[in-house]
Amino acid sequence: MPDTVSPPLFSALIAGSLLTLQTVLMLTVGMYRTSASSGVGHEGDPALERLVRRHANLAENAAIFLVVLALYELLFGTTKFVMIIGLVFATARVMHVVGFSSDAGSHLVNPTGGRRVFVLLRAGGAGLTALSTLALGLTLVVTLVRAL
Repeated sequence: MPDTVSPPLFSALIAGSLLTLQTVLMLTVGMYRTSASSGVGHEGDPALERLVRRHANLAENAAIFLVVLALYELLFGTTKFVMIIGLVFATARVMHVVGFSSDAGSHLVNPTGGRRVFVLLRAGGAGLTALSTLALGLTLVVTLVRAL
């Protein structure tokens, strides 16, 4: 562990970027609800369900990842690992959002031809999210155990 604690600047950069994306996704849900005169829930509307899920999925995954990333960066400094794992996670979340932007990616409606890319982006984004969160969690635990 470093002798002095530096602010987790890289974690803050990733957090600010993901918060901006989260806000854009939230606004797309709100604008759709307004135009469709829709209340809470998705009321069987696949387009609204897709918008809600891509917003919620980012919220579900990003919060704990960013907390752990900031803890790692506070404890061990801004390392190549922090930068790489943060960028992989952010890229994975953007891939997932793009994959969820089509009914082919979200509901597997006619996922053939060029529309298959949405399925691949959704699956790739989910897979990279899982791998990056697992790598971050395990690296933090192993590094801490070694430091104790």
